[in-house]
Amino acid sequence: MASFCDKHNIRLHSIVLSTTRFLAILFCPFGLSMLYVLVLSGSLAGIILIFGFRALLRNRAVRRFVRSIKQRLRSAEERGALIVEERTISRPRKSPRTSAIELQQVRSLIRQAEKAMAQEKIEDAERFCIQALTVHPHAYDVQAMLAKLYLTTGRENKAEAMYRELLQYRDEVSFHSNLGLAYYRQAKYIEACQAYQEALNRDPQTPERSAALGRACIAAQRCEEAAPLLEKATQRLARSTELLRLLADCYLQLGATDRAEETYKRINKIEPYDEEVKAKLLSLAKV
Repeated sequence: MASFCDKHNIRLHSIVLSTTRFLAILFCPFGLSMLYVLVLSGSLAGIILIFGFRALLRNRAVRRFVRSIKQRLRSAEERGALIVEERTISRPRKSPRTSAIELQQVRSLIRQAEKAMAQEKIEDAERFCIQALTVHPHAYDVQAMLAKLYLTTGRENKAEAMYRELLQYRDEVSFHSNLGLAYYRQAKYIEACQAYQEALNRDPQTPERSAALGRACIAAQRCEEAAPLLEKATQRLARSTELLRLLADCYLQLGATDRAEETYKRINKIEPYDEEVKAKLLSLAKV
């Protein structure tokens, strides 16, 4: 009986020792570090699996897209469509020597055109300008010269086209003003008002801009807009009886007889022997 108890105690003692050793190994620093390594390895493996799965899906989508493109190309070839390969056309660059020669040619042609215009040889001047534009298509000064030549020789439709093209590259007051004149001479009064307004916006101090817009507004039956414009112009151009007559007629159309009478009196002071103005004043005095 005593020997049995001794054996039992020995077994319990061995079990306790083994358990103690296991716990010591489990909770020792080395055991904790192993645990961290296992957790980190598992996380990395999970991330790698996720990215691998996404790459696999992406590759499948790319292969499906390529397969659909191939099917479309095959069906297009079956229908007899021709597939032309794209080719990049390189624009040859001009050497500085070539550019200098062309510039010299343009200048020479401009001088000949100016000489022909001075001699009133309109056809020769036009020919020289066109030759200069053939050498240098983007010579805007030559385009402006040719547009003005068209405008001064009664070819307003060509002048209109030239000025509209010029305004795409250069926003100059004179181009807007001359375009307005080209419109006005073609009885395109609404377009003339728009062009003259652009010129006035860029040069509000010049009285001729207000006068030109006022004339176009009268022609377009916009007397309410024309009156203040002509009034502003006549303040600077006080001795222009032409503008004063336009202003007086504008006031008459608006029914402002008092303002019209004042304007005719201003004309009478400048031209006291004008019988027509005297008659207008007499008729207005009776109203």
